[in-house]
Amino acid sequence: MTLGKKVDMAQKISAWQILIIFLRLGLTSFGGPVAHLGYFREEFVVRRHWLSAQRYADLVALCQFLPGPASSQVGMALGLVQGGYRGALAAWCGFTLPSAMIVILFAAGLTHWQNHVPAGVLHGLKVVAVAVVAQAVWGMAGQFCRDKRHISLMLMATTISLLWPSVLAQMVIILVAAGTGYVLFRTTPSTGWDPEGNRLSHRHGVIWLLLFVVLLVSLPILATVSSGPVIQLLDIFYRTGALVFGGGHVVLPLLQAEVVPAGLVSNETFLAGYGATQAVPGPLFTFAAFLGASVPDLGWFGGVVALTAIFLPSFLLVAGVLPFWERLRRFAPVQAALSGINAAVVGILLAALYQPVWTSAVQHAADFVLALLALMALMVWRISPWLVVIGCGVGGWVIALV
Repeated sequence: MTLGKKVDMAQKISAWQILIIFLRLGLTSFGGPVAHLGYFREEFVVRRHWLSAQRYADLVALCQFLPGPASSQVGMALGLVQGGYRGALAAWCGFTLPSAMIVILFAAGLTHWQNHVPAGVLHGLKVVAVAVVAQAVWGMAGQFCRDKRHISLMLMATTISLLWPSVLAQMVIILVAAGTGYVLFRTTPSTGWDPEGNRLSHRHGVIWLLLFVVLLVSLPILATVSSGPVIQLLDIFYRTGALVFGGGHVVLPLLQAEVVPAGLVSNETFLAGYGATQAVPGPLFTFAAFLGASVPDLGWFGGVVALTAIFLPSFLLVAGVLPFWERLRRFAPVQAALSGINAAVVGILLAALYQPVWTSAVQHAADFVLALLALMALMVWRISPWLVVIGCGVGGWVIALV
Protein backbone atom coordinates (compact mmCIF):
# COMPACT_ATOMS: atom_id res chain seq x y z
CA MET A 1 0.00 0.00 0.00
CA THR A 2 1.39 3.39 -0.94
CA LEU A 3 1.69 6.29 1.43
CA GLY A 4 -0.88 8.25 -0.54
CA LYS A 5 -3.44 5.48 -0.13
CA LYS A 6 -2.77 5.35 3.59
CA VAL A 7 -3.43 9.04 3.87
CA ASP A 8 -6.63 8.74 1.83
CA MET A 9 -7.80 6.10 4.28
CA ALA A 10 -6.95 8.45 7.16
CA GLN A 11 -9.14 11.12 5.60
CA LYS A 12 -12.16 8.81 6.07
CA ILE A 13 -11.66 8.49 9.83
CA SER A 14 -14.71 9.78 11.67
CA ALA A 15 -14.64 12.35 14.43
CA TRP A 16 -15.80 9.70 16.90
CA GLN A 17 -12.80 7.50 16.06
CA ILE A 18 -10.46 10.45 16.46
CA LEU A 19 -12.09 11.26 19.81
CA ILE A 20 -11.57 7.71 21.11
CA ILE A 21 -7.93 7.61 19.99
CA PHE A 22 -7.10 10.95 21.59
CA LEU A 23 -9.12 10.12 24.70
CA ARG A 24 -6.83 7.18 25.33
CA LEU A 25 -3.82 9.46 24.87
CA GLY A 26 -5.40 12.06 27.15
CA LEU A 27 -5.74 9.47 29.91
CA THR A 28 -2.23 8.04 29.62
CA SER A 29 0.12 10.77 28.28
CA PHE A 30 2.19 11.80 31.28
CA GLY A 31 5.53 13.57 31.06
CA GLY A 32 4.92 17.00 29.55
CA PRO A 33 4.85 18.38 25.99
CA VAL A 34 8.03 16.71 24.74
CA ALA A 35 6.73 13.33 25.89
CA HIS A 36 3.35 14.09 24.31
CA LEU A 37 4.99 14.67 20.93
CA GLY A 38 6.70 11.30 21.31
CA TYR A 39 3.37 9.63 22.06
CA PHE A 40 1.82 11.26 18.99
CA ARG A 41 4.65 10.16 16.71
CA GLU A 42 4.44 6.57 17.90
CA GLU A 43 0.65 6.51 17.55
CA PHE A 44 0.12 8.31 14.26
CA VAL A 45 3.37 7.90 12.30
CA VAL A 46 4.65 4.50 13.38
CA ARG A 47 1.50 2.63 14.35
CA ARG A 48 -1.37 4.09 12.32
CA HIS A 49 0.53 5.58 9.35
CA TRP A 50 -1.69 8.65 9.26
CA LEU A 51 1.20 10.69 7.90
CA SER A 52 4.88 10.40 7.09
CA ALA A 53 7.68 11.18 9.52
CA GLN A 54 8.63 14.24 7.46
CA ARG A 55 5.14 15.66 7.49
CA TYR A 56 4.85 15.06 11.21
CA ALA A 57 8.12 16.93 11.74
CA ASP A 58 6.69 19.82 9.69
CA LEU A 59 3.59 19.96 11.89
CA VAL A 60 5.76 20.01 15.00
CA ALA A 61 7.88 22.81 13.54
CA LEU A 62 4.76 24.84 12.78
CA CYS A 63 3.38 24.45 16.30
CA GLN A 64 6.71 25.32 17.91
CA PHE A 65 6.73 28.55 15.92
CA LEU A 66 3.21 29.53 16.96
CA PRO A 67 2.38 30.80 20.44
CA GLY A 68 0.49 28.39 22.63
CA PRO A 69 0.88 24.76 23.80
CA ALA A 70 2.83 22.93 21.09
CA SER A 71 1.65 19.41 21.88
CA SER A 72 -2.03 20.41 21.97
CA GLN A 73 -1.61 22.31 18.72
CA VAL A 74 -0.03 19.27 17.07
CA GLY A 75 -3.00 17.23 18.25
CA MET A 76 -5.43 19.78 16.81
CA ALA A 77 -3.48 19.84 13.53
CA LEU A 78 -3.59 16.05 13.28
CA GLY A 79 -7.31 16.03 13.91
CA LEU A 80 -7.83 18.88 11.44
CA VAL A 81 -5.89 17.18 8.65
CA GLN A 82 -7.49 13.78 9.20
CA GLY A 83 -11.08 14.76 10.04
CA GLY A 84 -11.61 18.43 9.26
CA TYR A 85 -12.91 20.84 11.88
CA ARG A 86 -14.88 18.11 13.64
CA GLY A 87 -11.70 16.06 13.82
CA ALA A 88 -9.81 18.99 15.36
CA LEU A 89 -12.52 19.43 18.00
CA ALA A 90 -12.57 15.69 18.71
CA ALA A 91 -8.77 15.57 19.09
CA TRP A 92 -8.81 18.52 21.48
CA CYS A 93 -11.66 17.15 23.59
CA GLY A 94 -10.14 13.70 23.87
CA PHE A 95 -6.68 14.92 24.80
CA THR A 96 -7.70 17.81 27.07
CA LEU A 97 -10.94 17.07 28.91
CA PRO A 98 -9.71 14.23 31.17
CA SER A 99 -7.09 16.38 32.90
CA ALA A 100 -9.36 19.45 32.81
CA MET A 101 -12.10 17.60 34.68
CA ILE A 102 -9.64 16.38 37.29
CA VAL A 103 -8.20 19.82 38.04
CA ILE A 104 -11.67 21.39 38.20
CA LEU A 105 -12.62 18.81 40.83
CA PHE A 106 -9.37 19.58 42.66
CA ALA A 107 -10.23 23.29 42.63
CA ALA A 108 -13.67 22.51 44.04
CA GLY A 109 -12.03 20.48 46.79
CA LEU A 110 -9.67 23.30 47.71
CA THR A 111 -12.52 25.81 47.74
CA HIS A 112 -14.71 23.82 50.11
CA TRP A 113 -12.18 21.85 52.15
CA GLN A 114 -8.99 23.90 52.04
CA ASN A 115 -9.14 24.49 55.80
CA HIS A 116 -9.30 20.74 56.35
CA VAL A 117 -6.27 19.94 54.16
CA PRO A 118 -3.02 19.89 56.17
CA ALA A 119 -0.91 22.95 55.34
CA GLY A 120 2.10 20.72 54.80
CA VAL A 121 0.38 18.91 51.92
CA LEU A 122 -0.32 22.16 50.07
CA HIS A 123 3.24 23.31 50.69
CA GLY A 124 4.53 20.03 49.29
CA LEU A 125 2.58 20.69 46.09
CA LYS A 126 4.34 24.04 45.82
CA VAL A 127 7.71 22.36 46.33
CA VAL A 128 7.11 19.87 43.51
CA ALA A 129 6.60 22.83 41.16
CA VAL A 130 10.27 23.73 41.81
CA ALA A 131 11.39 20.32 40.55
CA VAL A 132 9.09 20.35 37.52
CA VAL A 133 10.12 23.82 36.35
CA ALA A 134 13.82 23.03 36.99
CA GLN A 135 13.47 19.93 34.83
CA ALA A 136 11.87 21.98 32.07
CA VAL A 137 14.63 24.60 32.22
CA TRP A 138 17.32 21.95 32.02
CA GLY A 139 15.73 20.12 29.09
CA MET A 140 14.91 23.23 27.10
CA ALA A 141 18.34 24.78 27.70
CA GLY A 142 19.99 21.65 26.35
CA GLN A 143 17.83 21.83 23.24
CA PHE A 144 17.74 25.56 22.48
CA CYS A 145 20.88 27.05 24.11
CA ARG A 146 23.84 25.13 22.73
CA ASP A 147 26.24 27.98 21.93
CA LYS A 148 27.40 31.30 23.41
CA ARG A 149 24.98 33.46 21.44
CA HIS A 150 21.91 31.48 22.46
CA ILE A 151 23.10 31.30 26.08
CA SER A 152 23.69 35.07 26.11
CA LEU A 153 20.19 35.66 24.76
CA MET A 154 18.79 33.35 27.43
CA LEU A 155 20.59 35.27 30.19
CA MET A 156 19.35 38.56 28.78
CA ALA A 157 15.79 37.30 28.95
CA THR A 158 16.29 36.06 32.51
CA THR A 159 17.73 39.38 33.66
CA ILE A 160 14.98 41.50 32.15
CA SER A 161 12.27 39.15 33.46
CA LEU A 162 13.58 39.40 37.02
CA LEU A 163 14.27 43.15 37.04
CA TRP A 164 11.11 44.09 35.12
CA PRO A 165 8.49 41.56 36.25
CA SER A 166 5.45 42.22 34.11
CA VAL A 167 3.51 40.71 31.22
CA LEU A 168 4.59 43.62 29.01
CA ALA A 169 8.25 42.83 29.71
CA GLN A 170 7.79 39.26 28.55
CA MET A 171 6.17 40.39 25.31
CA VAL A 172 9.05 42.82 24.73
CA ILE A 173 11.53 40.00 25.37
CA ILE A 174 9.85 37.78 22.77
CA LEU A 175 9.87 40.54 20.15
CA VAL A 176 13.50 41.49 20.83
CA ALA A 177 14.52 37.83 20.75
CA ALA A 178 12.79 37.35 17.39
CA GLY A 179 14.64 40.35 15.96
CA THR A 180 17.94 39.20 17.43
CA GLY A 181 17.42 35.72 16.04
CA TYR A 182 16.64 37.19 12.64
CA VAL A 183 20.02 38.95 12.65
CA LEU A 184 22.22 36.30 14.31
CA PHE A 185 20.79 32.89 13.55
CA ARG A 186 20.19 32.74 9.83
CA THR A 187 19.97 29.08 8.83
CA THR A 188 19.39 27.07 5.71
CA PRO A 189 15.67 26.30 5.48
CA SER A 190 14.65 22.67 5.58
CA THR A 191 13.05 21.01 2.59
CA GLY A 192 10.98 17.99 1.84
CA TRP A 193 7.34 18.76 2.55
CA ASP A 194 5.05 15.81 1.91
CA PRO A 195 2.07 17.15 -0.07
CA GLU A 196 -0.45 14.51 0.97
CA GLY A 197 -3.52 15.70 2.81
CA ASN A 198 -2.67 19.42 2.55
CA ARG A 199 -6.12 20.36 1.22
CA LEU A 200 -7.15 23.01 3.71
CA SER A 201 -8.78 26.13 2.31
CA HIS A 202 -6.67 29.27 2.10
CA ARG A 203 -9.86 31.36 2.31
CA HIS A 204 -10.88 29.65 5.54
CA GLY A 205 -7.36 30.18 6.85
CA VAL A 206 -7.66 33.93 6.32
CA ILE A 207 -11.02 33.97 8.13
CA TRP A 208 -9.64 32.15 11.17
CA LEU A 209 -6.64 34.49 11.35
CA LEU A 210 -8.88 37.55 11.17
CA LEU A 211 -11.05 36.17 13.96
CA PHE A 212 -7.91 35.58 16.04
CA VAL A 213 -6.90 39.24 15.66
CA VAL A 214 -10.41 40.59 16.25
CA LEU A 215 -10.74 38.71 19.55
CA LEU A 216 -7.23 39.70 20.64
CA VAL A 217 -8.08 43.39 20.13
CA SER A 218 -11.71 43.43 21.25
CA LEU A 219 -11.59 41.36 24.45
CA PRO A 220 -9.31 43.81 26.34
CA ILE A 221 -11.64 46.64 25.33
CA LEU A 222 -14.67 44.73 26.58
CA ALA A 223 -12.86 43.94 29.82
CA THR A 224 -12.23 47.65 30.47
CA VAL A 225 -15.90 48.57 30.08
CA SER A 226 -17.29 45.54 31.90
CA SER A 227 -16.53 44.53 35.49
CA GLY A 228 -17.98 41.05 35.08
CA PRO A 229 -15.62 38.21 36.03
CA VAL A 230 -16.54 36.14 32.95
CA ILE A 231 -15.38 38.86 30.51
CA GLN A 232 -12.28 39.33 32.65
CA LEU A 233 -11.51 35.61 32.45
CA LEU A 234 -12.07 35.55 28.70
CA ASP A 235 -9.69 38.46 28.24
CA ILE A 236 -6.94 37.14 30.53
CA PHE A 237 -6.89 33.57 29.29
CA TYR A 238 -7.43 34.32 25.60
CA ARG A 239 -4.63 36.90 25.66
CA THR A 240 -2.35 34.49 27.51
CA GLY A 241 -3.04 31.65 25.08
CA ALA A 242 -2.49 34.02 22.16
CA LEU A 243 0.83 35.47 23.33
CA VAL A 244 2.70 32.82 25.32
CA PHE A 245 5.60 31.06 23.60
CA GLY A 246 7.28 27.91 24.83
CA GLY A 247 4.46 25.65 25.99
CA GLY A 248 2.82 24.91 29.28
CA HIS A 249 5.55 25.78 31.78
CA VAL A 250 6.10 29.25 30.36
CA VAL A 251 2.44 30.09 30.93
CA LEU A 252 3.16 30.09 34.69
CA PRO A 253 4.65 33.61 34.99
CA LEU A 254 2.13 35.08 32.55
CA LEU A 255 -0.88 33.74 34.43
CA GLN A 256 0.62 34.48 37.83
CA ALA A 257 1.09 38.13 36.83
CA GLU A 258 -2.53 38.31 35.63
CA VAL A 259 -4.69 36.45 38.15
CA VAL A 260 -2.85 36.90 41.47
CA PRO A 261 -2.45 40.74 41.54
CA ALA A 262 -6.03 41.05 40.28
CA GLY A 263 -7.21 39.11 43.34
CA LEU A 264 -8.90 36.37 41.34
CA VAL A 265 -6.77 33.63 42.94
CA SER A 266 -4.35 33.73 45.88
CA ASN A 267 -0.69 32.94 45.27
CA GLU A 268 -0.91 29.91 47.59
CA THR A 269 -3.84 28.48 45.63
CA PHE A 270 -2.07 29.29 42.35
CA LEU A 271 1.08 27.33 43.21
CA ALA A 272 -0.83 24.48 44.85
CA GLY A 273 -2.89 24.07 41.69
CA TYR A 274 0.17 24.28 39.48
CA GLY A 275 1.81 21.53 41.49
CA ALA A 276 -1.30 19.35 41.39
CA THR A 277 -1.59 19.79 37.62
CA GLN A 278 1.70 17.89 37.29
CA ALA A 279 -0.04 14.76 38.57
CA VAL A 280 -2.54 14.53 35.71
CA PRO A 281 -1.93 13.43 32.12
CA GLY A 282 -2.52 15.62 29.11
CA PRO A 283 -1.58 19.26 28.43
CA LEU A 284 -0.38 21.54 31.21
CA PHE A 285 -2.58 24.35 29.84
CA THR A 286 -5.50 22.67 31.60
CA PHE A 287 -4.12 24.53 34.62
CA ALA A 288 -6.36 27.32 33.27
CA ALA A 289 -9.39 25.21 34.17
CA PHE A 290 -8.17 25.02 37.77
CA LEU A 291 -7.69 28.79 37.96
CA GLY A 292 -11.08 29.56 36.45
CA ALA A 293 -12.80 27.12 38.80
CA SER A 294 -10.99 28.72 41.77
CA VAL A 295 -12.48 32.17 41.12
CA PRO A 296 -15.12 32.86 43.81
CA ASP A 297 -18.75 32.37 42.78
CA LEU A 298 -17.89 30.88 39.38
CA GLY A 299 -16.92 27.30 40.17
CA TRP A 300 -16.92 24.79 37.32
CA PHE A 301 -18.37 27.36 34.90
CA GLY A 302 -15.32 29.55 35.43
CA GLY A 303 -13.17 26.53 34.70
CA VAL A 304 -14.95 25.91 31.39
CA VAL A 305 -14.64 29.59 30.41
CA ALA A 306 -10.91 29.75 31.22
CA LEU A 307 -10.18 26.41 29.53
CA THR A 308 -12.00 27.39 26.33
CA ALA A 309 -10.43 30.86 26.24
CA ILE A 310 -6.82 29.70 26.65
CA PHE A 311 -7.08 27.01 23.94
CA LEU A 312 -9.17 29.00 21.43
CA PRO A 313 -6.18 30.98 20.07
CA SER A 314 -4.36 27.71 19.41
CA PHE A 315 -7.17 26.42 17.22
CA LEU A 316 -7.55 29.72 15.37
CA LEU A 317 -3.81 29.92 14.68
CA VAL A 318 -3.44 26.29 13.61
CA ALA A 319 -6.49 26.41 11.35
CA GLY A 320 -5.38 29.79 9.98
CA VAL A 321 -1.69 29.16 9.39
CA LEU A 322 -1.62 25.48 8.40
CA PRO A 323 -2.79 26.10 4.82
CA PHE A 324 0.12 28.54 4.31
CA TRP A 325 2.82 26.66 6.23
CA GLU A 326 4.46 25.04 3.21
CA ARG A 327 5.50 28.40 1.80
CA LEU A 328 6.21 30.06 5.16
CA ARG A 329 8.51 27.34 6.49
CA ARG A 330 10.93 27.74 3.57
CA PHE A 331 11.98 31.22 4.70
CA ALA A 332 15.27 31.23 6.58
CA PRO A 333 14.33 34.44 8.49
CA VAL A 334 11.35 32.65 10.05
CA GLN A 335 13.55 29.82 11.29
CA ALA A 336 16.15 32.27 12.57
CA ALA A 337 13.57 34.29 14.52
CA LEU A 338 12.21 31.09 16.02
CA SER A 339 15.69 30.14 17.20
CA GLY A 340 15.98 33.43 19.08
CA ILE A 341 12.52 33.09 20.58
CA ASN A 342 13.27 29.60 21.88
CA ALA A 343 16.42 30.81 23.65
CA ALA A 344 14.54 33.70 25.24
CA VAL A 345 11.78 31.35 26.38
CA VAL A 346 14.33 29.37 28.35
CA GLY A 347 15.43 32.60 30.04
CA ILE A 348 11.85 33.52 30.95
CA LEU A 349 11.35 30.07 32.41
CA LEU A 350 14.60 30.33 34.38
CA ALA A 351 13.37 33.61 35.88
CA ALA A 352 10.06 31.95 36.78
CA LEU A 353 11.98 29.18 38.52
CA TYR A 354 13.31 31.78 40.94
CA GLN A 355 10.25 34.05 41.20
CA PRO A 356 7.58 33.02 42.08
CA VAL A 357 8.27 29.27 42.24
CA TRP A 358 11.45 29.09 44.36
CA THR A 359 10.81 32.09 46.59
CA SER A 360 7.31 30.85 47.48
CA ALA A 361 8.16 27.19 48.06
CA VAL A 362 11.71 26.82 49.40
CA GLN A 363 11.78 28.39 52.83
CA HIS A 364 13.88 25.92 54.84
CA ALA A 365 16.60 23.35 54.26
CA ALA A 366 13.99 20.57 54.40
CA ASP A 367 12.12 22.19 51.51
CA PHE A 368 15.29 22.25 49.44
CA VAL A 369 15.93 18.57 50.19
CA LEU A 370 12.38 17.67 49.18
CA ALA A 371 12.67 19.67 45.95
CA LEU A 372 16.03 18.03 45.17
CA LEU A 373 14.61 14.56 45.75
CA ALA A 374 11.66 15.38 43.49
CA LEU A 375 14.03 16.60 40.78
CA MET A 376 16.10 13.43 40.99
CA ALA A 377 12.93 11.34 40.89
CA LEU A 378 11.87 13.04 37.67
CA MET A 379 15.21 13.30 35.87
CA VAL A 380 17.32 10.39 37.15
CA TRP A 381 15.01 7.72 38.51
CA ARG A 382 12.32 8.42 35.86
CA ILE A 383 9.44 8.07 38.31
CA SER A 384 6.01 9.00 36.95
CA PRO A 385 5.14 12.64 37.64
CA TRP A 386 1.89 11.78 39.41
CA LEU A 387 3.80 9.61 41.88
CA VAL A 388 6.31 12.42 42.47
CA VAL A 389 3.47 14.86 43.16
CA ILE A 390 1.87 12.49 45.67
CA GLY A 391 5.26 11.89 47.28
CA CYS A 392 5.87 15.63 47.67
CA GLY A 393 2.44 16.09 49.20
CA VAL A 394 3.22 13.41 51.75
CA GLY A 395 6.72 14.79 52.26
CA GLY A 396 5.36 18.29 52.92
CA TRP A 397 2.94 16.85 55.48
CA VAL A 398 5.77 14.98 57.25
CA ILE A 399 7.97 18.09 57.30
CA ALA A 400 5.13 20.07 58.88
CA LEU A 401 4.77 17.43 61.62
CA VAL A 402 8.46 17.31 62.51
